[in-house]
Amino acid sequence: MGKLMPLEGNNAVAEAMRQIDPDVVAAYPITPSTEIVQTFAKFVADGLVHTNFVAVESEHSAMTACTAAAAAGGRVMNATSANGMALMWEILYITSSLRQPVVLALVNRALSGNINIHCDHSDGMGARDAGWLQLYCENAQEAYDSMFQAVAIAERLDVRLPVMVCFDGFFVSHSYEMVEVEEDAAVKDWVGPYKPRLPLLDITNPITMGPIDLQDYYFEHKKSQFDSYPQAKQAIVEEGKRFGETFGREYGLMENYMLDDADIAIVALGSTAGTCKDVVEDLRGKGVKAGVLKLRSFRPFPGEEIAAALNGCNAVCVFDRAASYGASVGPLYAEVAAALYSAGVQLPLRNIIYGLGGREIRPEQIAGVYDSLQNVDSMPTTSFVGVRE
Repeated sequence: MGKLMPLEGNNAVAEAMRQIDPDVVAAYPITPSTEIVQTFAKFVADGLVHTNFVAVESEHSAMTACTAAAAAGGRVMNATSANGMALMWEILYITSSLRQPVVLALVNRALSGNINIHCDHSDGMGARDAGWLQLYCENAQEAYDSMFQAVAIAERLDVRLPVMVCFDGFFVSHSYEMVEVEEDAAVKDWVGPYKPRLPLLDITNPITMGPIDLQDYYFEHKKSQFDSYPQAKQAIVEEGKRFGETFGREYGLMENYMLDDADIAIVALGSTAGTCKDVVEDLRGKGVKAGVLKLRSFRPFPGEEIAAALNGCNAVCVFDRAASYGASVGPLYAEVAAALYSAGVQLPLRNIIYGLGGREIRPEQIAGVYDSLQNVDSMPTTSFVGVRE
């Protein structure tokens, strides 16, 4: 049993990093993730960790240093948001292609322009094809717990892929809640020591890493990388279960909330899933069979599991906190629609784009979406909720 502490999401993640005590953190601050590295830097200065903290000149340099440190044989972590991650873009692909198990706390924030420092999921969605695993968190407790699991998942020999732990800027990062913080020794024992694979600093066994890779072998290397994601999906389930067995809070690919007998349902990521749960409880009290599918793992995408969970609903709406410009639907909707089609599940599917740039979505607006799903034929495929007319 851990100790309950009032913590912001950022501080909860920094506390998890302190308990993990990584070998290297190379970071450049950006709102709203600044508190994570600022707090962790203080842990370094106070001698509470043994981490080599590298203050770099940009986010591109930060991910370059992280990837190099991981290749050298270190356990490595970082934190960023939005434009900061966009500056890392080139290196994100390199990190995953080199199969380096870096863990990145991504505090979701809108990408410019215009300049906006508040929440949406455009940063995470923009990087969805970079090869990183992505876990989306509902609250500070889940963000804290997911940092430990991310390390365990990334470092498994059947995975060896980088992981983003994503949580909503300001809504989670700067909001206080009571977080159950486990004992240092317990979480350190659960994570275990790092066992590097083919580290560059092992000079007795020299290897080449990241050479030029043209038509002769590049395709085969990409195929081998592609083949690792089913194992990653299984690792998320197994490590989430192992975490639950030790600390009493089990996690998986997603959470089905009052979905078993639901007629209408919403699919959501992040903090909005928690608000949807409150709305569902209210609607259930009024006799409406509503449910929520909270998706935790966006990469790897659990398409078969989503189709099985939603099969039997009369109508479903997918909430996107990001726009896919030039497409008629949001990125999460497109993935869910493809999953349902591939599984042969036919049901009315609608899309809500909401909350861009930190615009709040209120419970009554979510309740209105559920109400519309009861007459789904009159609901357009894609709607914007919360936009001023």
